[in-house]
Amino acid sequence: MGDRLSQLHTGGVVILDFGSQYTQLIARRIREQHVFSEILSPETTADKIMKRNPKAVILSGGPSSVFEDLAPNYDSKVFDLDIPIMGICYGLQLLAHHHGGSVESTGHGEYGFAEIEIDIHDGLFNKASNSSQVWMSHMDRVTQLPEGWQTLAHSSNGVIAAMANSDHTRVATQFHPEVVHTNEGDLFLKNFLFNITKCDPTWTAGNFIEEQVTLIREQVRDGKVLVGVSGGVDSTVVAALMHKAIGEQTTAVLIDHGLMRKNEAKNCVNALKNGLGVNIHCFDESEIFLSKLAHVNDPEKKRKIIGNQFIYSFDGIAGEMGDIDFLAQGTLYPDVIESGVSKSKSAHVIKSHHNVGGLPEDMRFELVEPLRELFKDEVRNVGRELSLPESLIERHPFPGPGLAVRIIGDITRERISILQEADQIYMDILHEDGLYNDIWQAFAVLIPVQTVGVMGDQRTYENLLGIRAVTSTDGMTADWFRMPADTLTKISNRIVNSVKGINRVVYDITSKPPGTIEWE
Repeated sequence: MGDRLSQLHTGGVVILDFGSQYTQLIARRIREQHVFSEILSPETTADKIMKRNPKAVILSGGPSSVFEDLAPNYDSKVFDLDIPIMGICYGLQLLAHHHGGSVESTGHGEYGFAEIEIDIHDGLFNKASNSSQVWMSHMDRVTQLPEGWQTLAHSSNGVIAAMANSDHTRVATQFHPEVVHTNEGDLFLKNFLFNITKCDPTWTAGNFIEEQVTLIREQVRDGKVLVGVSGGVDSTVVAALMHKAIGEQTTAVLIDHGLMRKNEAKNCVNALKNGLGVNIHCFDESEIFLSKLAHVNDPEKKRKIIGNQFIYSFDGIAGEMGDIDFLAQGTLYPDVIESGVSKSKSAHVIKSHHNVGGLPEDMRFELVEPLRELFKDEVRNVGRELSLPESLIERHPFPGPGLAVRIIGDITRERISILQEADQIYMDILHEDGLYNDIWQAFAVLIPVQTVGVMGDQRTYENLLGIRAVTSTDGMTADWFRMPADTLTKISNRIVNSVKGINRVVYDITSKPPGTIEWE
C-alpha cells in the first residue's frame, strides 16, 4: 500500500501476526463486517501503526510461549496506544504477561471444541449465551490476571477463556473467535468492532472501486496499460476495473494456448468486449504451444514449456503494441502475504504471482496492481459491482497450463477436443443440478487407459475419464465433494453417450492430503 493510504483504510484494524495459522482468517472475518483489516509483522512499531490511523489493533495467536527466548519481538509501545486492543490465544497471553499477570505452561493444553461459561456479558460478550461452544488451540494458560483486570469467561477446565481491563479497551480471548467452530464467533467480533472500537462499515465493493478508479488515474495519468487476461476471475476483474478507470488507455490481451475449456476464450472476450466495452484482443497461439508439447508426457516439462512460451508470446505481442508504460495484473492480498511483504522473520522467499504464466524480468513496465488488498471473495464482489457475468465471477480455479495438466500423457488436438466436450457436459450438469457453487473446484481428467465397453451391439475399446470435485476454503486442504448419486448417474450417462472416445467414467474420492487437487 506504500504511501497511498486513503480514507477507506483509515478507521480499520491492524492485525499483528505472531505466527497463527488463522491470521488470514481473522482479516477475512473483519472484512466480512465491511471493516478494513491489514496484517503486519509483529515487530511493526507503534508509530508505523498509528500512521495508518486504525481504530484498533488485534494480536493474533501463535506457536510460541510468551516467556521463552525465541518469542517474537514486538514494540512494547503498542500496548500504550490510545485505541482498543484485542488479543487472541497467544495475544491474550501476551497482554497478560505484559501487564504483570502470570502465564504458565501446564504441560497439557486445550485443543479442539470446548465449552465456556460467560461471567460478564458486557462489551465483548454483549447479547451472548450464558455458555457457548468455542475452538481452543493452546498449551499455555493465564494463571493470574494483571491487576485491575477481570475474567469475562472461563472454560469447563477452569482456564481463563476471556479477560478485559476495567474499561474494556483491552480485551482478549484464549479461544479463536475467527474459526467457524466457535459458534458465536461472529457476534464476539462484531461486539469488538462496533461496540468497543466504534468502527464504521465502509469497506465495500462500491467504495473500493470508486477509490481504485481515482488511484489508477493518479498513477497512470496519460500512460498506456497492458492487461494480461487468462479467463480467470482475478485478471478479468482487473481488465474491467482498468477499463472503468482509464478506458481506451488500456489494452487487454488474452493468449489462447489451445488448452482452455470449450469456447472459454470466446466467452471471456465477448463478456469484456461486448458486455463492458473493454479493449481486448485474443491471440491464437495454439499452433506453437501444441507443437512444443507434442510427445511430452512429463507434467513438469509440460508446465515449463507452457510457462516459457507464455513469456515469449506475451513479450512479442507487447513489443508489437508500441509504447506500453504499465502492466496491470491480478495480484491478491494472500499473494502479498505469501511474498513476505507483511511478515518479518517468518517471510517466505518472494515468489511472483501473475495471470499470464510468468513475465520476463527485463520487461520495463511499471506495475499496476489494483486488487492487491483483496481476498478472493472480495474480488468476486467487485466483479459483481462491475456488472461482470456470474459465469465469470463464480468460475472455479483453473490452472495456468489449462487442460495440459488434465490430459494425462500425450497432448493432441483430438484428445483436447474429447476432454473439452466431456468437461463441458460435466460443468453443464453441475449448473443444472444447482451444485456448481457448492464446489471449490470441479474438473475432468482424460486418462490414457482404454477399457472395454458395449455400446449398442458393438464392443468398444475407448478412453477412461476421471471426474473430480472438491470443497475447500483456500485450496491448501480439500475434501472430496459428496456428489449425489443421481447427478453422478446423469454425468456418466450423458458423457458416455455423447462424447465419442469415452466409454467409462470414474469419480475421484481422494481428499487433500494425501492427494492433491489436480492430478498433475
